[in-house]
Amino acid sequence: MFADIAFLLYLGHLIADYGLQTDHQAEHKAGPGLAGWRANLCHAATHVAVCGLLLALGAAVLGWRLPLLPALAALLWIGATHAFIDRRWPVRWWMTHTGSADWFARGGAAHVDQTAHIAALVVAALCLSV
Repeated sequence: MFADIAFLLYLGHLIADYGLQTDHQAEHKAGPGLAGWRANLCHAATHVAVCGLLLALGAAVLGWRLPLLPALAALLWIGATHAFIDRRWPVRWWMTHTGSADWFARGGAAHVDQTAHIAALVVAALCLSV
């Protein structure tokens, strides 16, 4: 069940991060003030909606019995971690404090960003698979 859930959550991530993220969200989700937070939270909500839809589809097609509260908690985790990571400063902080400041300056942040998102999805999938 873990592999199925992890795959669907990763697919949901790809759909929301690349297929459904608007130019406005991508440009402003790390920005200051209300406009930045609005873009960020709308983007994170897209992740929650797409991942929720795919979990529901997986449950219907594959016969899972996902308890509602843990599934909602996993979706909240996905949305919250996505919003946090996408503020960009956490990735910059991580890279400058782990000896990767030069790689950050050369464009490595996108890789660390995606790794952090996938790690959060794996945690959600593990929690839902227990």
